[in-house]
Amino acid sequence: MKQSAMGYSSSSLSFFGFYAFFFLSLVLLQSPPAASARVIRLPSKPDPKDAVGTARWLAGQNFWGVLSTISSDQEGAPFGNVVSFSDGLPGNGSGIPYFYLTELDPTARDALKDARSSLTLSEYPLGTCGKRDPENPACAKLTLTGKLKLVDTSSAETEFAKNALFAKHPEMQDWPSGHDFKIFRLDIENIFLIDWFGGPKPITPAQYLENGKNEKYFPLNLLT
Repeated sequence: MKQSAMGYSSSSLSFFGFYAFFFLSLVLLQSPPAASARVIRLPSKPDPKDAVGTARWLAGQNFWGVLSTISSDQEGAPFGNVVSFSDGLPGNGSGIPYFYLTELDPTARDALKDARSSLTLSEYPLGTCGKRDPENPACAKLTLTGKLKLVDTSSAETEFAKNALFAKHPEMQDWPSGHDFKIFRLDIENIFLIDWFGGPKPITPAQYLENGKNEKYFPLNLLT
């Protein structure tokens, strides 16, 4: 029987190696998943013929987008900023994007001076475009244009918006209170959707908001 430099036989080393591997395997199997991991099961993407359904699907499933404003710091130049948003509780979207913004960031400052804004969303981050490039028309994209308005803190809408935002973005609840975050809403005036070849699909704000009986989740009369 062969001896190792430390006096152990090869069979003893094999024995220790087996149990070391066995122990390591148990540790790895019992380790909790990474806290940052988020498993998301998306509803099926609507048929390209259902333009309104696709637009609402993009707004309901995305967690972030590019919010563009008229820059007050750059003499009116367009300014796009990556922001988190929510249109309602998961699975119960209203179609209306809400944001949690601070005036320490230029987006909120811009909106308070000139409310004209647009929110652009893509299907690509959802992982449903396959091997298609994000610019491929079959990989849907949506731009909602309108006015970015501050939500009245004394209104019933504030509670709805907070629940919607914190459900999708729990971290927001722990953001510094000294930064004075406020809730903003995009009042939609125009909708641009590409979800297939042939150009943008015509959708009115009324069609978009009424899809899926929006009033079930948040009465539209609270927005007036």
